[in-house]
Amino acid sequence: MKLRYFAWLRDSLGCDSETIVLPKEIRNVGMLLDWLPTQDERFRKAFEFIDVVLVSVNSRYAERDHPVSDEDEVMLTPPIAGG
Repeated sequence: MKLRYFAWLRDSLGCDSETIVLPKEIRNVGMLLDWLPTQDERFRKAFEFIDVVLVSVNSRYAERDHPVSDEDEVMLTPPIAGG
């Protein structure tokens, strides 16, 4: 699976994208979002406010129950405010 990060997630994780291999038990967006912070400290810190982040799977907005697989591209986009 390819993960793409935007705005403060990109800054916090130190990259704009990366490829991961999903464990077989991760079947949807919610499971992915719950699993990633358990993988290492940088995910734990970056995902502290994950509830405000928009998730897209293969360029389509996705809710927590949307299925995911290793072939997908998941984009994590925090809300952006201007001043």
